[in-house]
Amino acid sequence: MSRPAHVVSGPYAPPVPARELTVRSADGARLHVELHGPEGAPAVVLAHGWTCSTAFWAAQVRDLAADHRVIAYDQRGHGRSPAGPTYGTEALADDLEAVLAETLPAGEKAVVVGHSMGGMAVLAAAARPRFRERTAAVLLCSTGSARLVAEALVLPLRAGRFRTWLTARILGSPAPLGPVTPTARRILKYATMGAGSTPDMVEACAQVVHACPRKVRHAWSRVLEGLDLEAGVRELTVPTEVLVGTADRLTPPVHARELVAGLPYCVRSTELPGLGHMTPVEAPELVNGKIRELVTRYAVDARLEEGA
Repeated sequence: MSRPAHVVSGPYAPPVPARELTVRSADGARLHVELHGPEGAPAVVLAHGWTCSTAFWAAQVRDLAADHRVIAYDQRGHGRSPAGPTYGTEALADDLEAVLAETLPAGEKAVVVGHSMGGMAVLAAAARPRFRERTAAVLLCSTGSARLVAEALVLPLRAGRFRTWLTARILGSPAPLGPVTPTARRILKYATMGAGSTPDMVEACAQVVHACPRKVRHAWSRVLEGLDLEAGVRELTVPTEVLVGTADRLTPPVHARELVAGLPYCVRSTELPGLGHMTPVEAPELVNGKIRELVTRYAVDARLEEGA
């Protein structure tokens, strides 16, 4: 599969991986995985969101790969991962488990970062022993566990059945997005990013989102519409940090607050004024710093204690 569309220059152009591999999930789905950074360095696993790809993490990879082993994978049907035979939260969990098992040596634990649907993959896998054995800590960016459509603020309407119905029809539309035009950029910025997002941020996100096949986008939208992972929140027992933008229209701060209230081991929660749904792109330095802190506190320190 050819590399999907993305920007080719600037801070959001994805770096060339040191190595690529294909991982097989439980149902046979093939997952494209990219490995960056030096062997033996502390590991970070990046799980992107709905309609995105590994290219979404360009700013994280570019910074962290200097002294971390960064593992990024395309969710099934996204990027260079072909569409799988099934869609659902079990598939999300299976895929994340498979990536962790294939890329981490026995006994090693990674900091797992999930954005949007990637965070939902973490919640779906939270109770699984193989996930717990390989995860030192988690950063949940711009995500939620349930009632995604009902709580979405994409439409400036009063909350209720009509808004929920219309939001589901718009977000779940099987119609093609078409090329990235000035109008498409304005729509994407309004729906997914804060007002202060720069043109290069908007362009990077637009190229990635518009590259997602419409059938895949539609299939996953149906999964997200009926999402219920509240039990997964209670099962996520590793140290977890929660991050959300106050202007997030897709997963507004109400979701982050509910995650914080339900997580057994929430180490910190941050609401970023004026930022939208694409927090790793909109605030890369801040997100990278939080990942580094989690690695130092829960991955590196743990390895030092085990070696002592």
